[in-house]
Amino acid sequence: MTPPAVLVAVDGAAGSGKSTLARGLAQELGVAYINTGLMYRALAAASIRSNTAADDAEGLVDLARALRFTVDGKNPPELDVEGYLHADLTTPEVELRVSLVASHPGVRTVMRDRQRTLGADGAVMEGRDIATVVLPQAPLKLFVRADRNRRIGRRADERGDDVDAVGEALQQRDARDARTNPLQPAPGAVVIDTTDLSIEQTLDAALAAARRVWPGNP
Repeated sequence: MTPPAVLVAVDGAAGSGKSTLARGLAQELGVAYINTGLMYRALAAASIRSNTAADDAEGLVDLARALRFTVDGKNPPELDVEGYLHADLTTPEVELRVSLVASHPGVRTVMRDRQRTLGADGAVMEGRDIATVVLPQAPLKLFVRADRNRRIGRRADERGDDVDAVGEALQQRDARDARTNPLQPAPGAVVIDTTDLSIEQTLDAALAAARRVWPGNP
């Protein structure tokens, strides 16, 4: 009998450290790393390219269906969006629009189905509703959090931006995201507060949780 896929759902707010954790955990577990936020960023970028309004739900659904997502590379394999570079997905314009385009139920349905397909063979998948909506059957659910000042500092370091500007942008992003997905741990999720943890300590906490679910791996 084929063993079940190693599937980890990671949720958390921007700047909580969930992306760094999810990528490192995927590498340790030998599965794909899927950042679902990039999927919504790709849709925001596509809407800008095509002059599709952020409130045009039908047009955005059509754009979402046309996007091509694959899992490529190794150590770990990661999500790739055909036709877009990473720099295309992290512009200020995309940052302002991503929560808006992600708020439409039809868009989220399309993305949810694509995400489930991408994770079918095993993955560490991160986002805001992975454990509650996308992969509620995941054997391991992680919820990553950190205090606001720590999140701002990390985001500023990551992007080389002014702390005050990052703080304002993060507050606005949190408010927009909360209207679509109030951020709460899924039932049974392991909560990891990264405020005072290093990257290594955060990964160690996640690996300890993974070993309880899959003894001996890694």
